[in-house]
Amino acid sequence: MTTAEQRTDVEALLRRTLAAHKSMFLATAGSDGSWVGGVYFAENGLHTLELVLEERGRTLKAIRENPEVALVVSTGSPMEPFLQARGTAEVVDGAEDEAVRQRLVAKVPEVGPFLATPIRAVKVSVPTWRVTDIANGWLPGKDFSA
Repeated sequence: MTTAEQRTDVEALLRRTLAAHKSMFLATAGSDGSWVGGVYFAENGLHTLELVLEERGRTLKAIRENPEVALVVSTGSPMEPFLQARGTAEVVDGAEDEAVRQRLVAKVPEVGPFLATPIRAVKVSVPTWRVTDIANGWLPGKDFSA
């Protein structure tokens, strides 16, 4: 298999895995220490994830102090394909905030009631994904960069 074919296979699994999941685990570190929580997300291309966070929550506070995050998109079983990455989170306002909310509701309709609470929209830029599929021999996982 050529490098181009392998990159195509990794990209295809990355796209399928992102599309198949509505939520992910997001890890942050701030003055209150490290923290991981589950969040709904929508992908805006392969290298941007969008989400909303509680205005008074620990995760948003940590992102404001330190925008570097880590994340996992997974069922929780290591025998099913999963994604890992580091990224940079940015709180967005105005038209960007509204666009994030619209894309999120389009992917995750059940998030609708949450949007009526005090929340902030966040974009996470992911420069490189680690795509792991143990059942198909991808251990260690394959990196997929922008």
